[in-house]
Amino acid sequence: MSGGAEKTTGIGIWVEAIRRDRKATIGAVILALFVLLAVVGPFVAEDPDELVGVPLQPPSMQHWLGTTGQGQDVLAQLLVGSRTSLLIGFSVGISVVLIGALIGVTAGYFGGRIDALLTLLFNVFLVIPGLPLAIIIAAYLPAGPFTIMFVLIVTGWAWNARVLRAQTLAQRKRDFVFASVVAGESSFRIVTREILPTMTSLLVSQVIGGTVYAIGAQVGLEYLGLGDVSAFTWGTNLYWAQNDSALLTGAWWTFVPTGICVALVGFGLTMLNSGFDEITNPRLGLERSWRAYLLSKGRKPQRSTPVVLEGTRD
Repeated sequence: MSGGAEKTTGIGIWVEAIRRDRKATIGAVILALFVLLAVVGPFVAEDPDELVGVPLQPPSMQHWLGTTGQGQDVLAQLLVGSRTSLLIGFSVGISVVLIGALIGVTAGYFGGRIDALLTLLFNVFLVIPGLPLAIIIAAYLPAGPFTIMFVLIVTGWAWNARVLRAQTLAQRKRDFVFASVVAGESSFRIVTREILPTMTSLLVSQVIGGTVYAIGAQVGLEYLGLGDVSAFTWGTNLYWAQNDSALLTGAWWTFVPTGICVALVGFGLTMLNSGFDEITNPRLGLERSWRAYLLSKGRKPQRSTPVVLEGTRD
């Protein structure tokens, strides 16, 4: 009995959210496919450094996505590059939310001078343009994946902190927080067990948004030549395509597959978020239940202006 309840309230509820929402199912399938390619692809692909044919050879049965300007296999580089690009994307997405939650929730819960100091800190980062700052930092640090991750984390955490601070300011005035304080619970327990669970929908959305941002920004920085151009990522694939004048020569196969992969990953993550939103946001769950009830009674649901419940949406 307890095992069934655990399944319903644990990971099973996320699986159920994906299963019953068509858009979330599509997003999960797309994302799972790319994760599988990132894990298995480098083991089955050819050596991406190997010169396998004539430079800029169009797609054929021998080379499904053609060859690069140096005569390397495009498909091999795409598969090998997917692992690094997705690893950077998910690592940055999780890291910016963790840092944003640590600073934003601390500022919102304790208030006073701590709030003023931390608010000043992330407001400074918000005022500074993110892309120029990322370019400057990346240009002066050693090229490589860890540099890209560091740059994207430094320039991407502040907005999450600001949003979570605002949510915490609203949540700390709720009755259940006052009850926990009166009961003598520690501030750490109140924040982690009482306040943060009410922001589950927001945190998941921020992780997904941060991952999409990280993948796009990483590709952009490496396309500008600010990454390690000797490594194989989606960004360096586009860099070498541009360096080999792919647009001028009409070698679309050197950059279109990579662009489609970046777009599909972003699309899949966005679609997946819709299912998570529905199960973690009480407003959306109640609205679906109400619509289902009206339809079961033969009544047509009326369109209404969405109402955001306090503490459930940013």
